[in-house]
Amino acid sequence: MAIEEITTATPRKSITASLFPLSKAPDANLLSLPKPAHTFSESMMQENIENAEIIVRKWDPNSPSLEKFTSLFQENRTEAQELINCVEDLRRAMHFLIAQRSGSNWLVSANNLMKIAMLRLEKEFYYILSANRDCLKPESVSSDSSHLWRSLSFSNSDEEVDDDRVQSDGDEQTKVERAISDLKMIAESMIKSGYSKECGKIYRITRKSIVDEELYRLGIRSFNLSQIIRMDQKALEHQVSRWIEAAKVAVRVIFRSERLLCDQVFAVSETIKQTCIAHTTMEGAINLFKFPEIMAKIKRSPDKIFLLMNLFDTASDLSPEIESIFSYESLSPIKLQALSSIHKLRDSAQTILSEFVSSIQKNSSKTPIAGGGIHPLTYSVMDYVSLLAENSGTLSSILADEENTAQSPFPESYFNSASGVASRLAWIVLVLLCKLDSKAELYKDIGLSYLFLTNNLQFIVEKVSSTALKLLLGQEWMSQIQKKVKLYAGNYESAAWAKVISTLPAENESSAAAIKEHFRKFNSAFDATYRKHTSWVVADPKLRNEIKTSIARKLVAAYRDFYDRSYVAILSGEKNLEILVRFSPDNLGNYLSDLFHGSVEESWNSSPTSTSQSKLRCF
Repeated sequence: MAIEEITTATPRKSITASLFPLSKAPDANLLSLPKPAHTFSESMMQENIENAEIIVRKWDPNSPSLEKFTSLFQENRTEAQELINCVEDLRRAMHFLIAQRSGSNWLVSANNLMKIAMLRLEKEFYYILSANRDCLKPESVSSDSSHLWRSLSFSNSDEEVDDDRVQSDGDEQTKVERAISDLKMIAESMIKSGYSKECGKIYRITRKSIVDEELYRLGIRSFNLSQIIRMDQKALEHQVSRWIEAAKVAVRVIFRSERLLCDQVFAVSETIKQTCIAHTTMEGAINLFKFPEIMAKIKRSPDKIFLLMNLFDTASDLSPEIESIFSYESLSPIKLQALSSIHKLRDSAQTILSEFVSSIQKNSSKTPIAGGGIHPLTYSVMDYVSLLAENSGTLSSILADEENTAQSPFPESYFNSASGVASRLAWIVLVLLCKLDSKAELYKDIGLSYLFLTNNLQFIVEKVSSTALKLLLGQEWMSQIQKKVKLYAGNYESAAWAKVISTLPAENESSAAAIKEHFRKFNSAFDATYRKHTSWVVADPKLRNEIKTSIARKLVAAYRDFYDRSYVAILSGEKNLEILVRFSPDNLGNYLSDLFHGSVEESWNSSPTSTSQSKLRCF
């Protein structure tokens, strides 16, 4: 017959007085029981029961002499230890009597004494948990965790506690450590005596209320998809930021300290330990780790990826601690929820990237940008890609599973890197470059189409060189794009100014009529080109000066040579030449200096502001 069969617990009704009903006292005083013939061992057991009765009845919580409950562990720790020792003696005596004299009245009496002792320990256990609510808060348990294991080592042996050592805790044993050591002592005694359910119930109800309160204070709630969908972008950003901070505290302080506390209090029973930690943390942890999964399900848009990446980064960073804290089989639903959220965040972020690339390819704007300036698509894509580059560490983790299977989408001549993030960002830029090629075809003037490509590629170069993209894409990639910029700028010059330069004779002219005709053709061609180009734009100031210098070096030099040979040597004696020869070489250079300004300052410097206010609207 097991002890549990004899020590059936009295039903409990609530966490306070209802948890502890009056236990039925023994019918007769043990000291008056007749003593039949017995062995020496039996005499020892009976003596233990008699000695235990004195201590147990003294601290019977239902005794009329105890009008008000006073914690034995707080007021008289020596007698508290004696009570624990009495319970152990009763337990041993009951084991002996069950085996040797199962029908003995001593067994019945010992069982009744055990009920009284257990009722007392239940009340002590609840009192310590409640009275030390503040010092047993997660942050207190967590901050003292480095000392807890050492200070509790005495509880693992059968040696009596030195009351003087406990009371003079000083630097070695804090109030937190004392409370935990008392809880552990009581729990061990109750569990060994067959009262594990009663002990566990008190712990679960009391501690869950503390854990839930702390999580609520952090703002951890049970959200559903409809609630998240109704939030605007600002509210979502606030909620994500709040979740990130709350998750760190919840995992590293609240759940960690609860696991630590539970492991120590119920060190004697793996089953009770797992049951209690599951009860106190399951609901709150599931609510916490479910939020990222819900966020992954909301309507996808390019800017949402940064919220998902922040969530992914935090969840992944906490993953080892989650695995450690919730390592018990009973806590596997929590680990599965956290893992599910990480996978859903990764899948959603990958989908957003794929849809973003697709949106570039599908951009159907047919309106050429005035003056060959920078296309809104270029602004938005490069701003987006540069932000992705700033989060390259998180993005690398998100793309990790793709790196092992995906083949390079472009030839090695364009880009070759072992980095999955660098390859993905280079691919996005390549898709943009291809789209810009198609946008350039919208211009009827081939010179303007080349100027458009020059402007946009130069913006890409500048964006890459001034952000984290520079390290990812590398100098070799940068050099390729810079060569393209020079090529397109050269093509623009040839297409736009070749006709003007062609009006100047390649060889010396001796005929005044022929010279005059060359001046007329030059004036007409230069006027038309100049008027057209005053509305064209070169956004980058440095590039603008380089292009104007290059044009001047070719055009002004050729014109000066023609001017000196023809006007000075042959036509200088004729009248009204100012009508025919409208430009001096120096004056021609001044005209060129006025080119390519258009709305340049607005175009070049407005990128960060315009794109932040209307990010990705062009998609």
